[in-house]
Amino acid sequence: MKRRLAIFGVALVAVAASFVVYAQQASAAVGLHISGRNIVEANGQQFIMRGVNHPHVWYTSQTSSFANVKALGANTVRVVLGSGKRWGPSTDVANVISLCKTNRLICVLEVHDTTGYGEDGAAATLDEAVNYWISQKSALVGQESYVVINIGNEPIGNNNPAQWTAATTAAIQKMRSNGFQHLLMVDAPNWGQDWQNVMRDNAQTVLDADTQRNTVLSIHMYSVYNTAAKITDYLDRFQAAGWPLVIGEFGWQFNSGEVDHETILAQANARGLGYLGWSWSGNTDPILDMATNFNPAQLTTWGQRIFNGANGIKATAKEATIYSGGTGSPSPSRSSASPSTSPSPSRSASPSSSPSPSRSASSSPTGGKACTATYSIVGQWPGGFQGDVKVTAGGSAITAWTVAWTFANGQAITQSWNATITTSGAAVTARNVDYNGALGAGASTNFGFLGSSNATNGIPSLSCTAS
Repeated sequence: MKRRLAIFGVALVAVAASFVVYAQQASAAVGLHISGRNIVEANGQQFIMRGVNHPHVWYTSQTSSFANVKALGANTVRVVLGSGKRWGPSTDVANVISLCKTNRLICVLEVHDTTGYGEDGAAATLDEAVNYWISQKSALVGQESYVVINIGNEPIGNNNPAQWTAATTAAIQKMRSNGFQHLLMVDAPNWGQDWQNVMRDNAQTVLDADTQRNTVLSIHMYSVYNTAAKITDYLDRFQAAGWPLVIGEFGWQFNSGEVDHETILAQANARGLGYLGWSWSGNTDPILDMATNFNPAQLTTWGQRIFNGANGIKATAKEATIYSGGTGSPSPSRSSASPSTSPSPSRSASPSSSPSPSRSASSSPTGGKACTATYSIVGQWPGGFQGDVKVTAGGSAITAWTVAWTFANGQAITQSWNATITTSGAAVTARNVDYNGALGAGASTNFGFLGSSNATNGIPSLSCTAS
């Protein structure tokens, strides 16, 4: 998967003075399609995506997420699927589409296995992603008014991003030759961020490859886009050329130098561009969760900003007319520094994407009201790691718990969630917060943290006490 980018300045290369305007109209407007630089519905009404990404392939039981993001105002959800090369295979496409339609959401379906191909050895090719779509064709045909096919997520890493043009062209043509009439979405290379401008400089070639003139380009904006100037310059180029574009992923400015999400939101709103924030919940880097533990009642700072901000989803989203029947109505209310000048991937979402295997240690419960704590390292990188602790009540219900341990190798906690953590030197004490202290007999809860570490990162012994 991906790591957050190190702070990194990128100078955009000058574009040739003249652009060929991509003035396109789908040849067979069977559903969602491109008109000029806009996405429109079959009736010609413009549709502007306002939504979030949902990591479905890793959390297939979290089906309530569709209703929850709709209730917060979204009109679109981008759903993470797996082709079976690395994740999945996702064979529940028909059910996912049904969940979208039941909740009056436009469904952007994407294959995540292609992420970082050429740099990540486990990644699938775009051609393999197309083969997956062909295998799911029976669930997709007839859904053109409700479904956008995002052929492959961030399909090329930083190694030889120039291969993106030919690979994307071939993927589009293979989709069309196999009878798909859906609106297609294609992601940029460089882990989606196009910091070497391959998509920007070859957009016309890729768009012209679609015999139906029904493809939208997608940029993913993370820390490459950490200033208003970089964001507006990139978007200006596409607008001037008349090319259709959506912001298919972006994060938020949780630290100085991170992605300037406020400018992204404002510019998208001013230009009529769709946006899909990353991501609803379940990240191994929880700073990018919009809702803690998939709970819409526990919106994070990021969640509050994207749903309830001035240019956020609730204020700007309009439901697709395929559902409303009118002209659109307001919807109801881990990181690692990247080497030198090559940005690394932007964020981590997959629970199986950790660079190191999980390791764990458990405490021993005591008599009476008791609990057990299991410590796991779920991700590790040079100088840092992510830990998770599972707290389980014993044979009786408990109302509060405390977990304690002492680091032996100089580790230090830098950030935590779902627990109140205090430290004194190497000693760590974690206490429940107000919503996860009460556990029934045998019930469990988890808390997690990010930490710094040396080359040795041993598993500490834990104690767990309950009341």
